[in-house]
Amino acid sequence: MIVDDNPANLKVLEEILSHQGHAVRSFPRGRLALAPALHSPPDLILLDINMPEMNGYEVCERLKSADHPQLANVPVIFLSAMTATEDKVKAFRSGAVDYISKPFQFEEVQARVETHLKLHNLRLALGRHNELLEEMVAARTRELAEANERLMVLDRSKGDFLQLISHEFRTPLNGLLGVGELILDGMHPTEENDELRSLFARSRSRILSLLDDALLLTHVDLRRDMFRLGPTPLSAVLQRAMESTLDSARFANVTIECPSASPRIVLADASLLTRAMHGLLEISVKFSTPGTAVRLSFDESADFWKVVINVHGWTIPSSALARFFDPFAIAEALTPGGELGLRAPMASRILKLFGGSVDVANRDESGIRLTVCLRRAVTASAL
Repeated sequence: MIVDDNPANLKVLEEILSHQGHAVRSFPRGRLALAPALHSPPDLILLDINMPEMNGYEVCERLKSADHPQLANVPVIFLSAMTATEDKVKAFRSGAVDYISKPFQFEEVQARVETHLKLHNLRLALGRHNELLEEMVAARTRELAEANERLMVLDRSKGDFLQLISHEFRTPLNGLLGVGELILDGMHPTEENDELRSLFARSRSRILSLLDDALLLTHVDLRRDMFRLGPTPLSAVLQRAMESTLDSARFANVTIECPSASPRIVLADASLLTRAMHGLLEISVKFSTPGTAVRLSFDESADFWKVVINVHGWTIPSSALARFFDPFAIAEALTPGGELGLRAPMASRILKLFGGSVDVANRDESGIRLTVCLRRAVTASAL
């Protein structure tokens, strides 16, 4: 669109721009150009300044006003014989992108028109691209929200299913275990029968432990909000965990040594942390050779308390180290006492729930080392 009150300028500009392949609309007054520009926005406007009724500054300001958002990005190039700096500054302030002084050179007009048309088209393409990206992001966000909702439904269903299976599993299991105990109690006290009773007791304990650990893993994964974390005395937790491991340690002829310590308060759920530490101590006993001791020691950093569990005995094959805390490694027999059940993944998941961790490594000489990191709790006073 060309707006100029000089017919000769209009004719010349229309000829050279039409020759370049542009569709040109010409207007001798700014007022006459406003309505057509609003009805069919041009790609570029060449605008004179000194015109009757409405000068170029006013026309540009009207075109760029907030009332006409469809024209906001249309580039305006002023054509004027006014060469003072303040005139050019006023032109740019009114919304122009360029300024060509009269008398103009055809080559300059052609070059500037082509440059600003390219820039305008690039801006339009970028705008369309951004709109497309926003649509894609919105569509992807909806897909992810729907997928997340489906996953939440599946997780809830899985948790409900596991709880149902656990309840239904325990009912016939209790019958089997009860009948087994009655039969074993009625058998004569011979060496062979005593061995059967011991095997039955260990199997019973392992089955119930696996069932409890599997359910706990499900709760930790799916229902994190049900656990209340707070300041927890580490020494009391370790004491209860060691007491729970006492029978296994005696059966394996292994002792557990833990130095007395000043109060250490960690962020945890006391019951869950006891389960995790009990599981790690049970693992330590399984890796210990008879007659040795599982030794606990403490370390600290700015944000964490560390419990280091040193075990003298068997090591973990290098091929199994990376999968040590994987629930699906349950069937691997890593110790002479057999597989470890779900104790390792259960302890790992619990500690992650508290913002902590557990690592395992083979000791240089023999045995393994378990390192537990627990976040310090901020308390007003030591508990």
